[in-house]
Amino acid sequence: MKKQSPKDRIKNFNEVALGMSEEEAVKEASRCLFCKEPKCSANCPVEIDIYRFIDAIKNKKFDEAIKVIKEKNNLPGVCGRVCPQEDQCEGACILNAKNKPINIGALERFAADWELNQLSAISSSAKGETSPATAGGQLSAKTGAKVAVIGSGPAGLTCAGDLAMMDYKVTVFEALHTAGGVLVYGIPEFRLPKEIVKKEVDYLKSLGVEIIENFIVGKTSTLKELFAQGYKAVFIGTGAGLPSFMNIPGENLNRVYSSNELLTRANLMKAYLFPDFDTPINIGKKVAVIGGGNTAMDSARVSLRLGAEKVYIVYRRSEKEMPARKEEVENAKEEGIEFHILTLPKRIVSDDKNFVKAMECIKMELGESDASGRRRPVPIHGSEFIMDVDTVVVAIGQSPNPVFLKATPELKLGKWDKIVVDSKTQATNIKGVYAGGDATLGNDTVIAAMGAGKRAAKAITLHLSILNAQV
Repeated sequence: MKKQSPKDRIKNFNEVALGMSEEEAVKEASRCLFCKEPKCSANCPVEIDIYRFIDAIKNKKFDEAIKVIKEKNNLPGVCGRVCPQEDQCEGACILNAKNKPINIGALERFAADWELNQLSAISSSAKGETSPATAGGQLSAKTGAKVAVIGSGPAGLTCAGDLAMMDYKVTVFEALHTAGGVLVYGIPEFRLPKEIVKKEVDYLKSLGVEIIENFIVGKTSTLKELFAQGYKAVFIGTGAGLPSFMNIPGENLNRVYSSNELLTRANLMKAYLFPDFDTPINIGKKVAVIGGGNTAMDSARVSLRLGAEKVYIVYRRSEKEMPARKEEVENAKEEGIEFHILTLPKRIVSDDKNFVKAMECIKMELGESDASGRRRPVPIHGSEFIMDVDTVVVAIGQSPNPVFLKATPELKLGKWDKIVVDSKTQATNIKGVYAGGDATLGNDTVIAAMGAGKRAAKAITLHLSILNAQV
């Protein structure tokens, strides 16, 4: 796909990837070999019939393409932008053997954007009247049982949409003032425009999903109270909103941020539009972002756009071990972000006003593989050095939000307070309660969360049918 040039995009928060034209999409779809046994669909966590939707695009049946995608995926505009296709559908593409897989993600985005453009045109021609998909109104009264979904991130929205299409009365409870979970607070505008998220949330509303915002399950109501209110099943998709820190000296200094705080202020609270939005961020001139995942890349690129002159990625392993998508690493490098790999921070140094002045680091080398399968980083004795920085962003991971967990002590938890679930059904140890997404996986991908939401919806349907048979 075409992209904004690096020199232009570092000055704005507009989307970097510009999408495909109809001609480009048809040309790309025409490269597909249409295998008899397509491995791409088998490697899709939400089971999209990729063969069919690419064939529809090839034949310029764009309306048919988006219908095929939405048979399995209610968030195509999101997935087309942030799903790691290179590790899934595109990674399984037979053309990947020649390093030229079909750009499935770009084609999914094209189909989703084509539909949104059509709806916008219809809305404009109707002089203010909107179609159900953009208005977010209920199409029909639901007759099935009531199901509660806690959290409106990708897992919760996917579970809610699938259940609504099966005629259940689904209510999503969102703690924040805007629906979308990590899609709105964790991913920058230049990767995922919030208008795309809003329109896809509106589509779910058009299916009959009710979304109640500013509602904290565990505070506003407890899990037991939801069941007392008539909900027959509950899905927990509360995400991983508790930031992790390194526990090194100086992490309490001014201008030390968690990636959660930085990205939430920038993405959800629109700090990049200050003073139009009253959410300032005190970013210095030289920023060190600790970590090597997508969140670290997002934090670094946001810092650059907020006015930092130099931004560094500081990662204790080599670039090969970085969990971030290759595309995001390449984008960061194009934008001038410097990578200090095999580097571990030891302490953050203060000035006389308790602001960050510098960061002491030590060089690392890779030893034997650890439990993750990656080679363990080992400090090189005597290799300490000082980095001249005035802002530090810690992006080394998150753990599940503790508010709901503390209010629900009967829920079984595992390592790092992740909710323990059955891998096939997403069922927890509490009857009628299911969970998925980062609350069970830790900091994982959007598409992994969506896959969990779909598995849970199937299991909830079976659970409710059994309950109904017992009445």
